[in-house]
Amino acid sequence: MRNCFATIGLAALALGSLAVGACSAGGSSETKNATSQDFPRAERRVSAAGDTQFSTEAARDEAGESEFVMEWAGIQLGTTVADIGAGEGYYTIRLAERVGPKGRVLAQDINRGALDRLGERVTREQLDNVAIKEGAVDDPRLPENSFDRIFMVHMYHEIEEPYAFLWRMRPALAKGGQVIVVDRDRATDRHGIPPKLLFCEFEAVGYRLTGFTEQLKLGGYIARFEVRGPRPDQSAIRTCANRYPQS
Repeated sequence: MRNCFATIGLAALALGSLAVGACSAGGSSETKNATSQDFPRAERRVSAAGDTQFSTEAARDEAGESEFVMEWAGIQLGTTVADIGAGEGYYTIRLAERVGPKGRVLAQDINRGALDRLGERVTREQLDNVAIKEGAVDDPRLPENSFDRIFMVHMYHEIEEPYAFLWRMRPALAKGGQVIVVDRDRATDRHGIPPKLLFCEFEAVGYRLTGFTEQLKLGGYIARFEVRGPRPDQSAIRTCANRYPQS
């Protein structure tokens, strides 16, 4: 696997903050991002960005959340993981311990404040196997061919340009790499996404579902995807919301 972390590191925090499209609770941005003009609209409502401190870490650990997800995802010593929407770093910190010194974790988010706080924590806890990178609303900005796993935990429903985002994320997976999504079976403007709609959006951009389970300890479900076939042309992407309408 090609190691692309040397050029990312904590220095990435020095980048200027990104301009992101406004998204009110229960709605979607009125204007499409210029960098997503060639992709279809999501045609569904989008949740407003939530609190990066999703729940207390102690409560999540007591429920066994991270251990279950990491075990289910096959995270081992030496695994390379991208934690998309890392927030305050609940998974980043635990992934760093699990993958060990030969593994790597890239924590990505569009929330500059959360990244600053996570960067301080990474430095304080001397996590040499963690790098931090700022992403965009329609592009995770991940290095190509670099990750055995990509985690998207309780954040997918906040992506306002899912087809562009997933399309640009595909090349970041190493051979045999997998995307792990944790979310809730709720309407997309209520901080969740119905599983069938999630499956459809991933399939539209050339992924296939390889695992799924509902778990009370997660407060929702967990799904696993791998790439399938070539990445489709942007103009060939067929949207999903009209096929899976929400009540």
